[in-house]
Order: sequence, then structure tokens, then C-alpha cells
Amino acid sequence: MLRSGLVTDWHSERLGRQLTAGVKRAKAAYAQRIQGHFTSNDPRSMWRGIKCITDYNTRDAQCPRDPSLPDALNNFYARFDDPNTSPSTRFTPPPGEEPLRVTAAEAAVPTCLKTATIIPIPKTSTVTGLNDYRPVALTPIVMKCFERLVMAHIKDCVDVTVDPHQYAYRKNRSTEDAISSVVHTALTHLENKDSYVRLLFVDFTSAFNTIIPQTLVQKLTTLGLSFTLCNWVLDFLTDRPQSVRIHDVSSSSISLSTGSPQGCVLSPLLFTLLTHDCSAIHPSCLIVKFADDTAVVGRIANNDESDYRQEVEHLEEGADTSPLPCTFGGTAVEVVSSFRYLGVHISDDLTWSKNTSCLIRKAHQRLYFLRRLRRAGLGSSVLTSFYRCVVESVLSSCIIVWHGSCSAAEKKALQRVVKAAQRTVGRSLPTTTDIYTFQMQETGLLHHEGPHSHCTHEHRKVCRRHHHSGPHIGQ
Repeated sequence: MLRSGLVTDWHSERLGRQLTAGVKRAKAAYAQRIQGHFTSNDPRSMWRGIKCITDYNTRDAQCPRDPSLPDALNNFYARFDDPNTSPSTRFTPPPGEEPLRVTAAEAAVPTCLKTATIIPIPKTSTVTGLNDYRPVALTPIVMKCFERLVMAHIKDCVDVTVDPHQYAYRKNRSTEDAISSVVHTALTHLENKDSYVRLLFVDFTSAFNTIIPQTLVQKLTTLGLSFTLCNWVLDFLTDRPQSVRIHDVSSSSISLSTGSPQGCVLSPLLFTLLTHDCSAIHPSCLIVKFADDTAVVGRIANNDESDYRQEVEHLEEGADTSPLPCTFGGTAVEVVSSFRYLGVHISDDLTWSKNTSCLIRKAHQRLYFLRRLRRAGLGSSVLTSFYRCVVESVLSSCIIVWHGSCSAAEKKALQRVVKAAQRTVGRSLPTTTDIYTFQMQETGLLHHEGPHSHCTHEHRKVCRRHHHSGPHIGQ
């Protein structure tokens, strides 16, 4: 009996060792296959395997299968359309003007080509209302191709950089440029004696859906576009059939004459041209735009806020000019100590402690997936690629704006994240200071005095003066 028990234990241990060895071989083979995807330039398969190893699930929110939701969303998206509005007035081209020779000489768009099917995409994982669905319009491929031709023609006729402070939808421009413009203007204003700065951040709701075609084409004519092309744009945006589809359920069709579909090729360009004249009227103020995300930077000298108040009135007619808190559209503006603008936290004392702490916390969360990949047996090349795409991209987000003004303690905290990644990857990785210096050199912003450039010097002077110069910035 004892002998039989010993034999059974021996067999169990042997099977356990075989199972452990088999699992190791399977993991090694799987890691080798992922490595093969990496070396064979198949990034899609590689990232699919990486997500499988790390058990990373995005948990995207799905639209519920409610048969009444498509009609409710379609009516919600059409809430800005006024059925009592008088028909749009077409322009009469002068004699000899060349017609638009693609759709028709009369500059009309067939109804079947401007019919849109809206696919609602949840903006957040938890949907609380109809406004949490983003309307993405699906239009015919033929129309998208023709829109590209029209867009090229508009760019040939109009200088699309007519608004230098609109940084969205422009080549070689990004959120980093918009944030840099806001921060640099605030620092420059604070260099003046007896001055402080107010920042007003505005996000216009449903910006594309509120475009009035008649107002748009009137502005296009002032920019120099021909009457024929303006008539085509007017016809393209009016009497547009629209329906909402969720899974296999579609809503009834609604004809709209307001707004521009989100997802069309022309919509970003038309919105940029529509808002090109939304600029500051006082030299002490600046309006910076990234699509519909707008920031108003106002210098307050000798406690005189009249220019800043006029800018707010200019941006939103009918704003209340009563003492703080001011109102915008009838709503009191909240005064905050920090605001997340285009992904970067801007504090009222112009320090970057909150921004760096948020970046470090996010990077630490992603280091977990890096360790899972190493335990799965992936090589240093794949680990380095994963780090550069998932972790370093977080640490270097808009790094030109904030790194030069970070404290030594904040830079050490950032470097600790890099060192933790180095121990996992097994090779040397560039520090955040190296990344900052490289990007400054690439953009031509690095002066001869080294990476601690003029921005850092300005920032230190502003911080010393800030504590006795009056109210904080940030509104």
C-alpha cells in the first residue's frame, strides 16, 4: 500500500513537471510568433497578440438595442434645425463666371449623394444621455471623392491660414502649438508691471451641427470664392436627408438644412472658414482655437478688465458684464485653480506639478502591461517598441510646453518612470530631458544657452512675482 502511494506521487510529480514544461514551451512558441509578426512588418497581428498576452480590453461602450433610440437620437441631432426658417438664397453668378463643371452647371448636388446615415458612437464608457453619443455620418464614397476635389479647389482660391490662431485641421499644426500659444501669451503679459492674466476656456457644443449654411456662404464670398462654388456649398448643406442606424434598426429620415455632417471631408475646412473672423479686437487679448475648443487670454492692467470683458462680449453676444463671476450665455463661469486644456493641465500659478503627476500616474498604469509582456518571454525589441508607443508617448505629450519649466523634483519623478521601464526592457531608454532637448532642436526653439531656455527664465521670474502681483490666472 505504501509502495503504491509512492508510485502515485511520483506519477503526479512527473505529470506536473510535464505540464509546466508544456506551458513554458507554448508560451515561448507564442512569444516567438509575436516576434515574427514584429519582424515581418505585421503590426496589426503583433498588437493583437500583445493585447491577448496583457489581457488588455478597451471595454468600449455599446449602444443598447432599444428600438426607440434611433428616432430619439435623430430628433436630438436635428434640434438645431428650424423648420420655419426661410429658404436659403442662392447667388446669381455674374456673366462670364466659369460654372462648376462636375455635378451640374447649376451647382446642385443630387439628393442621393448627400444622404447621410448617422452611426452614434458613445463618447464615454458610461452613457447618461443623448448628448453622450457622437454622430458620425456615413456618406457615399463617390461624394467623399468629389468633396476632396472641391476642397482642393477651395484651398487654391482661399488662403486656409487666414486665421493664424486656428491650429486644428492644418498641416504641421497640433494641440501642442495651441497650448504653447496660450502659455507663451500669458507669460508675456505677466512680464508687464501691475498686470495679471485671465484665461477663459470655452467649448462650443455641437459646433458642426450649428453651422448656418447661409451665413457660411456669405463669409465664403467675402473670402473670394466664386458665386457658383458658394451655391454648390449651399446646396450641399441644405435639404440633406439624414437617418440614424443602431445595429440593424434604422430611424425615419429627416431633412436638414442646418449644420454640416461630422465625417464629411469638407466639414472641418468649412468650419474653419466660418470662424476665421473670430479673433481678438484688443491687442491685450488673444483668442486661440483648436476646432471648437477656444481659449481667451486677456491681460488685466491696473485692475481694468474692460478690454477683457469686451472680448467676452465679442465672443458671445449678450454676455453679462456684471462683476465676477462673469456670465457666458447666461451661465456663471466657474473659476478654477486648474483646467485640462487639450490634454494638458494648466494651473493658475503656472506650475506643472498637477500635469506631471497625472502623466506619471498614467505611465505607471501602462508599465504593468510592459511587465506582463516581459513575463511572456517577448524580446527587448518588442518591449522597446511597446514602451515607445504606450508609455513614452504619454510622458512626452506636449513636452515642449511644460518640461522646461518643471522643478527638479518633478523631473526626477519622471526619470524614475523611465528607469523602471529600463529595468523591464533591459536596455537604455532616452530620458525625458533627452526627448525635450531633441524636440526643441527639431522645432528650432533651442537656443545656444542649452535646454533651459528663455521660457524657463521667464517662468521663474513670473512665479516669483506672482505671489504678490494680485489675482491668479485661470478662469
